[in-house]
Amino acid sequence: MKGVGADCLGLVRGLWREVVGAEPERLPAYSPDWAETGGRETLLEAAGRCLKPVPVEAMRAGDVLLFRMSQGAAVKHCAILSDCGGPELRMIHAYWGRAVVESWMGMWWRRRLVAAFRFPKEA
Repeated sequence: MKGVGADCLGLVRGLWREVVGAEPERLPAYSPDWAETGGRETLLEAAGRCLKPVPVEAMRAGDVLLFRMSQGAAVKHCAILSDCGGPELRMIHAYWGRAVVESWMGMWWRRRLVAAFRFPKEA
C-alpha cells in the first residue's frame, strides 16, 4: 500500500503487486529473528520459486537483490537495483528504523550481495 512504512520485503512485495499482480504465495507471520531460526534460506528459497534468477554480472535496474548480512548467516535483506549505468551502483531498500531510501551500493553492500532476480512477466 502506497504511503505507509515498509521493511525491505514489504517494499519488494508492494512492487510485485504493482508490476505483476497478486502475490503467488501466502507468507508466514513475520518475526524479527525469522532468518536466524529454522536453519533455512527462507528468503532465497522464496525468491527462487517466484522470481527469475539472473547472474549478478547481468543484473539491471529493476532487479531484486538479496544480501547476506554476515558470513554464514541466512540471506536477510533485499533491495531493488535502481541504477547501474553510472560510476557506482544504486539501490532502493528499506530497513528497520529507517525510511525507504535510495543509496549507493558501495563495497560494503557488494561484498554481501548473494543473488539477483528479475520479476516475471506480468501475470
